[in-house]
Amino acid sequence: MFDVEKIREQFPILGREVYGRPLVYLDSGATAQKPQCVIDAECRIYLELNANVHRGAHWLSEETTTRYEAARERIARFIGASEREEIVFTSGATAALNTVAYAWCGTFLEAGDNVVVTEMEHHSNLVPWQAACERRGAELRVIPFDDAGCLRTELLETLIDRRTKVVAVTQASNTLGTRPDLRRVIDAARAAGAVTVVDGCQGIVHGGVDVGALGCDFYAFSGHKLFGPTGIGVLYGRRELLERMPPFLYGGDMVDRVTFERTTYAPVPLKFEAGTANYVGAIALGEAVRFVEELPRAEVEAYEQELLRYAEAQLGEIEGLRIYGTAPGKCSIVSFNVAGVHPLDLGMILDKLGIAVRTGQHCAEPVMTHFGVKGMCRASLALYNTRAEIDALAAGVRRAVRMLR
Repeated sequence: MFDVEKIREQFPILGREVYGRPLVYLDSGATAQKPQCVIDAECRIYLELNANVHRGAHWLSEETTTRYEAARERIARFIGASEREEIVFTSGATAALNTVAYAWCGTFLEAGDNVVVTEMEHHSNLVPWQAACERRGAELRVIPFDDAGCLRTELLETLIDRRTKVVAVTQASNTLGTRPDLRRVIDAARAAGAVTVVDGCQGIVHGGVDVGALGCDFYAFSGHKLFGPTGIGVLYGRRELLERMPPFLYGGDMVDRVTFERTTYAPVPLKFEAGTANYVGAIALGEAVRFVEELPRAEVEAYEQELLRYAEAQLGEIEGLRIYGTAPGKCSIVSFNVAGVHPLDLGMILDKLGIAVRTGQHCAEPVMTHFGVKGMCRASLALYNTRAEIDALAAGVRRAVRMLR
């Protein structure tokens, strides 16, 4: 059986109080808390190892470089990449997605082409493509979802055609929890000759990924949602495609030779890692991956699904409460509103009770537009949450509704 208390012992922050009450942290969809092993790894680098990578002849630099590249190797294995050179370190998923939007679309997207996204995308997997289309004179097309939050994949054949160059889709919606049928989307894109870009920020946490089996061309995720540090992310790209893309940023460490007449670039992935690398973040992310690899993943998924069902049942008993996103197989995210109650007011009262939830548009304004609301409350559940915390959430919502009404 999954031992949640044993897991919780590894996350120091979960033992603290907020406003004199035990912290109930239900905002892991925004950023996950960090286990002690990740905190220790980051501290050890600064205490014992700190030196720039790829450019020093001394022991500290060489050792840091070895660990930096070992983290790349571990992450490649973790997501099923065929080689470590397909792993590009970035500052986060946003930077990873923008790298493809600028480097790929700037080279291969032409006037009259189109890019296809979905209605449920996080802004980071929408706005870069929208901007790329504006720059290149291309069309942005949108795959809608229904009121249950299910992506309408039956419309793929009407939206993807021979002029489609990119299809960008989330692995799991950060607002609705929906996990679209990626295989169907990727197959439709491949048949049209388009590349696929998957936002894996939520999906890699809830269920994981094998990019080789999935068959996507690019995959992006952030370290801080995978129990790792902030300021570090990963772009996976098939090596063939990375080789064809020009650099996105220019500077040190991404060059081969530099003269005033001509500059040549380092091989992948280094040509996409300009400047001083966030080697501390990358090494600590490798430790976060090790932490996740040692978990019983099937048990974690089953436990999170149990928490999700319990949360939806408890919240569903509250009069006037609506849950958004009821697609089968969704991950453990519950977004909701209560009739007559502003989500920001509700979130502020929950905060005073020590309960941390997300309120607002969740960087997914088109989702709010679909449902005709200005914002939602969101409880995003992780492996360290408990039934008792869900009970506290439900009781807190009831109390807040009584006060606000």
